Amino acid sequence: MKRVQWTIFIWLCSLCVLSAQTLRERLDALVQSDPVLQRSEVGITVFDLTEGTSLYQYQADKLYRPASTEKVITAVTALARLGENHCFRTHLSYTGTLCQDTLKGNLYVAGGFDPEFTEEDLDRFAQAVYDAGIRTIEGDLIGDVSLTDSVYWGPGWSWDDTPESFQPYLSALMLNRGCVKITVTPQSKGESPQVEVNPVSDYYTVDNQAKSYDATSGKLRITRDWLHNGNTIRISGNVTRQTTRVLNLYSSENFFLQTFRCRLREKGITLRAVSKGLCPSDTISLAVCSRPIDEVLKRALKKSDNLSAEALFHHVGIQEADTLYVGFEESQEAICRFMKEEIGHLPERYRIVDGSGVSLYNYVSPALLLAYLKYAYYHAPVFQPFYEALPIAGIDGTLQGRMKKGKAFRNVRAKTGSVTGVSSLAGYVHASNGHMLAFVIINQNVLKSREARSFQDKICEILAR
Repeated sequence: MKRVQWTIFIWLCSLCVLSAQTLRERLDALVQSDPVLQRSEVGITVFDLTEGTSLYQYQADKLYRPASTEKVITAVTALARLGENHCFRTHLSYTGTLCQDTLKGNLYVAGGFDPEFTEEDLDRFAQAVYDAGIRTIEGDLIGDVSLTDSVYWGPGWSWDDTPESFQPYLSALMLNRGCVKITVTPQSKGESPQVEVNPVSDYYTVDNQAKSYDATSGKLRITRDWLHNGNTIRISGNVTRQTTRVLNLYSSENFFLQTFRCRLREKGITLRAVSKGLCPSDTISLAVCSRPIDEVLKRALKKSDNLSAEALFHHVGIQEADTLYVGFEESQEAICRFMKEEIGHLPERYRIVDGSGVSLYNYVSPALLLAYLKYAYYHAPVFQPFYEALPIAGIDGTLQGRMKKGKAFRNVRAKTGSVTGVSSLAGYVHASNGHMLAFVIINQNVLKSREARSFQDKICEILAR
């Protein structure tokens, strides 16, 4: 009987070895044969979290630009350092005294770098002022943006990405993600199209030179005079159907404050001027907008949103710096400190300069990203919100249109990354044997992202099986 048991044991061990070899062989075969690697590079690492063993490595220690898989580092660090109960708070308060319907003092808005602060939140702030009985403010509306410094873009960000909505001007006071939504609708042939811009504000102007159903007008263009930091929205060309575009605006805090003044004016509330300054510690509170970290985290990972990732990145720096005007350098230092103390990697071997992966200066290895995935998995308070916020293959987020068939469908949760020349994927796979695997794939020097994505999807299918 013992001999039979021993034989079965040896057979099972052989099966495990054969299975592991088969996985390595299949991945090696893919790396050697896939056309995308004839003209580009890749780094790959796979780890069995259930067994605690490495399954595959290919150039895993080399440095690559991570693109938006950098958000894995940001998200894991933010959850570990800030905690799942952290909130992004914007405060509305005043100084002075209320005499009937007149405030003899200033109205303050202290920014909390909340990337999700919306037009509805601004309306609630205006209503709070109205409900307090205030109709006249003899002082100023003052914005406190001291939570962050005045550098509105990260090191290595491409200046010509503006005025795209994915690169807003960063500030402690963000309204509508620092962007406006422009909808252009054609009218009768030869007439100017109808233009609607939201949120409504007097902070920007509209220059509508477009024509409806006029082929001689040329291609439709919706932009602004971004080269000179202007906020004139310019519409030109031929409009044949309703078209919507989202653009950023220069100076997010000024957009916030000026639009808030408009909302107050609509309610019959007047004030002297709009300015910026520090909010005193003894102000009287009128309202607080509190945003849980979960909302910011999900947009950062599911939608690969750069603003949300930078807010998480800066809040890590804000908590650890304990000073005013925290910028990229303080946040970088906080990220590197966590990397050394908790992840066990030396920061000087890598370069991390922002939280979103937009920068051309970021350099990490697949092995480093894997270490963050492993840290999250083995720390339950971090893993649960992190895992829930990752895109699901074939279901939602940036993976909604990928891996819609096969074993990878629904079984992969991963962060995508894409900038010119880079395509990356990092996350988790539920394998068919019940094990949880962590993986990182970074394709570099790829001009056709769809080829790299196809290669990554093939790897995920192999891992899921």
